[in-house]
Amino acid sequence: MDPRRNFQPGGYDSRNTFTSGSFGPPDFGESDEAELVSVSWNQDYSCFAAGTSHGFRIYNCEPFKETFRRELKDGGFKIVEMLFRSNILALVGGGPNSQYPSNKVLIWDDHQGRCISEFTFRSEIRAVKLRRDRIVVVLEHKIYVYNFMDLRLLHQIENMANPRGLCCLSHHMNTSVLACPGIRRGEVRVEHFGLNMVQIINAHDSNIACMTLTLDGLLLATASTKGTLIRIFNTMDGTRLQEVRRGVDRADIYSIALSPNVQWLAVSSDKGTVHIFSLRVRVIGEDAYSTEHETSSNSLQPLVSPASGANPGSSLSFLRGVLPKYFSSEWSFSQFHVPEVTQYFAAFGAQNTIAIIGLDGR
Repeated sequence: MDPRRNFQPGGYDSRNTFTSGSFGPPDFGESDEAELVSVSWNQDYSCFAAGTSHGFRIYNCEPFKETFRRELKDGGFKIVEMLFRSNILALVGGGPNSQYPSNKVLIWDDHQGRCISEFTFRSEIRAVKLRRDRIVVVLEHKIYVYNFMDLRLLHQIENMANPRGLCCLSHHMNTSVLACPGIRRGEVRVEHFGLNMVQIINAHDSNIACMTLTLDGLLLATASTKGTLIRIFNTMDGTRLQEVRRGVDRADIYSIALSPNVQWLAVSSDKGTVHIFSLRVRVIGEDAYSTEHETSSNSLQPLVSPASGANPGSSLSFLRGVLPKYFSSEWSFSQFHVPEVTQYFAAFGAQNTIAIIGLDGR
């Protein structure tokens, strides 16, 4: 890793919106029609970034509008990771004829209009995740965790082959949680950094395909490469709290999203359907934890409780334990149909709204 240039502590404000300014070298300007390379949500789903073959664009969700764009004449980015609505982005080159290598992360301050640091690795970068105090870089077999203020390397995490770059973070200031694939098939490793604790969860029999954490990091939702079941876990003790069924046929899961109130779960896949599930999980509010070090598995009990909008099940579910497990499954509460020709990623907006973005530009 080779950090470059000085990082200015406190040089950004997470409440600021993006500001315009020249992108600086290399030459950014008007380019030919751009090809969409990637789309990704910010941490609270209020914005999303689109990486293109000629730069990137940032969109606001409510109301929907393009906030700004940066155009390159030669190449673009396959990873554009936002930090809430701040002027800080992490960029990784990719797409047709990109002049930026795929093994280098650029930390870009759009307010200053310059790169404030960069990290170079020996292999391709699979993902970058940001929170206000951490930069996490995901390679296929290792994850690096850096302190945002001084770029100091804090942790290195070994994991099994992770070509999807699976990794998710908590975003409450009083919890510092990271979840990633473990070293065995179907295993999830949960790091509670503030508690200096590691929880290994045997989530599935097959490899992990998709995962997400609640903002406080106390609940984890996972799906495997089989794509039929989605499971919800307590990250403190690894307890499985709920299991819902997307379908019977194998599917490639593109995204899993939890609503801010942890009442709903959204899942998108290559079957052209976004499934919405009702969750039966009671979550203790953030105010219950004055510091993470006071947290214990006894005080963090996201217990399964009756839900007002229950998921439908089989009419034969009363024979649970006699018939195969399929007949006692919880199915989706609602579905949205999208084209099967491309990847779509779902998220929750304000007031129980759903936002879905696709790699076809819709």
